[in-house]
Amino acid sequence: MIQYKLVLFKIQFGANIRVPVGGYMLGIELRRNSGVSLARQIYRTLRNQMTEGRLKQGDVLPSTRELAKHLTVSRNTVYEAYEMLSAEGFIESRPGSQTRVANGLLLAKADPPAEHFEEAVQATISYLVDFQTGQPDLRYFPQSSWLQYLRKAAESLPQEQWGYSGAEGIPALRREIAGWVYRSKGMTVHPQNIFITSGATQALHLLAELLSVYGKDILMEDPCHMGMLRVLQGKGFNILPVPVDKQGLQTDFLKNSGACAIYVTPSHQFPLGGILPATRRAALIRFARENDLFIIEDDYDSEFRYCGPPVAPLYTMDSQRVIYVGTFSKILYPALRIGFVVLPRRFHSQWCYLRRHVDVQNPPFEQAALAKYLRTRKLDRHVRKMRKLYGQRREILLQAIEEKFSRTWHPWGDASGLHLALEFPGLHFDQAFLLRCKESGIRIALVDYHSINKNLHSDKLLLGYGHLEAKEIRQGVSLLHKCLHAASRR
Repeated sequence: MIQYKLVLFKIQFGANIRVPVGGYMLGIELRRNSGVSLARQIYRTLRNQMTEGRLKQGDVLPSTRELAKHLTVSRNTVYEAYEMLSAEGFIESRPGSQTRVANGLLLAKADPPAEHFEEAVQATISYLVDFQTGQPDLRYFPQSSWLQYLRKAAESLPQEQWGYSGAEGIPALRREIAGWVYRSKGMTVHPQNIFITSGATQALHLLAELLSVYGKDILMEDPCHMGMLRVLQGKGFNILPVPVDKQGLQTDFLKNSGACAIYVTPSHQFPLGGILPATRRAALIRFARENDLFIIEDDYDSEFRYCGPPVAPLYTMDSQRVIYVGTFSKILYPALRIGFVVLPRRFHSQWCYLRRHVDVQNPPFEQAALAKYLRTRKLDRHVRKMRKLYGQRREILLQAIEEKFSRTWHPWGDASGLHLALEFPGLHFDQAFLLRCKESGIRIALVDYHSINKNLHSDKLLLGYGHLEAKEIRQGVSLLHKCLHAASRR
């Protein structure tokens, strides 16, 4: 057992403290093997004592020599700690006078953390089969060649682009995206109208700021992507829901409401999967023109269509009313965080102003690498390969569901994308059912979760399949069948 030699040290603000030499004084306990410097440990302990009231305003601190002696540290270490306290205004000292605790430092005791907080913020759950939506299969991403592109991009990037290269994005990437959307979707876009973003979510944040001067009401598909809904609600918008059916937005329900914009996913409605037909597209554009509002077109995964080529974007019908939002998260990998917006010219200067005050720009290295990836047509080939793979998995999923559930279900939105919706007429799925699925080892989602008006789609489930192998898909469907069977018996 370590024996401490005790000494009596007279603290000048009136307390007699028994101090073990070399370890403990003024409540300072030094941990010499810690990654935190001794000076910062001393600073932190004294600061906490001042804010907690154990050291009161006007109290005199020991001299640097005295404290260093009793903590068995160098005087410079204590001096550095006092310097930090002095720089932040915790102590006051003048040449030839004593060092005292400053006034006004006492803080009320902070509220204790909420009980079971760690339980509420749960660690990532390991599922036997995870039907999460919107997940590409990263196992097939050509990681090694992509890393080579990144390295070459960093080496060849002009010096001026290591600085602030502009809120619009680097010119090479904007040119290559213009070529990509023409090849893949038939969109004719000038590179000057393309603005690089950190994904579709950031794009919506900026568009909300941009359009808020025109009003605070916005029309939105119901159901819709809950994350995007919350972005708009967080910006103070009043959401006006428009119902969706198997063909997407029901334009017959559009009403003149003074809204500034309407958010739609016409090429693959999320979450129900409908493709907006030409008559509704024309009706939507007429409505936007007649009511002087803008259409935000979120084209999040239309590259993966299994019954013909990708659908032409709504943008091609009116480039002045439609603001097109694209992303590479689903066709490459989610962590890339590169998306783009095609903006009418009237918004260019305001967009740049807003982007400069958010995060200035995307990192230039990923932009340069993606530009070369597009220029060499690597992305075109990767998308064709993944479209074939995802199409095969879609067929496996539909076949497995047919085998297990016979004709008690109907698919929604199975022609494209990385997920499908399943309707089970007469059933009602709720949180209790989700919990049973979780306990059985599978994750699924409810369409009703994404609904603004609840209980209109409570008979539908969402199953993402793009990232699952055939064996996982069949196992997941089998587990889902058991959960549904148990639920029906209850």
